[in-house]
Amino acid sequence: MEYVTAVPHLPSQAAAPARSGRRSLAVALLSGALGVAVALLATRQRWAEGTATVAGGAFPLTAKGSDVTGVPAALAIVGLAALVAVFAVRRAGRLLVSALLALSGAGTAAAALATASDSSALDEKAARVSGDSSATVAALTHTGWPYVAAAGGLLILLAGLLALRYGGRWPAMSGRYERGTDRPRRTARPADPERPEEIWKALDRGEDPTGA
Repeated sequence: MEYVTAVPHLPSQAAAPARSGRRSLAVALLSGALGVAVALLATRQRWAEGTATVAGGAFPLTAKGSDVTGVPAALAIVGLAALVAVFAVRRAGRLLVSALLALSGAGTAAAALATASDSSALDEKAARVSGDSSATVAALTHTGWPYVAAAGGLLILLAGLLALRYGGRWPAMSGRYERGTDRPRRTARPADPERPEEIWKALDRGEDPTGA
């Protein structure tokens, strides 16, 4: 007769959280870094274009993302700082930094989408070019770069959500870095009595050259 024992596989069960922690850490780092890079790149691209009416005819105008709004780029930089800081703090501090990471990603996406059809930057350029403060841009068109910036913000948001969910399983900065430059002091070697110069150096330092 065969007997079946219900013995749990403790090693495999204990390794499961560690594996999920490593996977979530890799995904968070990749999505966070990629999201910041995408958002910053997108804000430097052309978001809108149009023309202004001047004496010589139509004058072409363009506006980059940074001309339209500086919020997505600023929040993406905040997200990058938060992504790095996640590994420097523990417990409640890690939760707060993870929340900041998620909020910066959400804010980046929201700001990019809110200004995707904005024309104020080109209207200001049209007024300067034409010399008429009431002039507005004509033949206005928008590109897809604001939505690329929003996608970068969503990647940062994903990194923040992963940090909130699995951050407790992630490693933290080593304790030797937290102590800074506090290192154990080395004991001075006794001066060699057969070398007078070492004896004089020890006396200058206020040490006993005999090592007693």
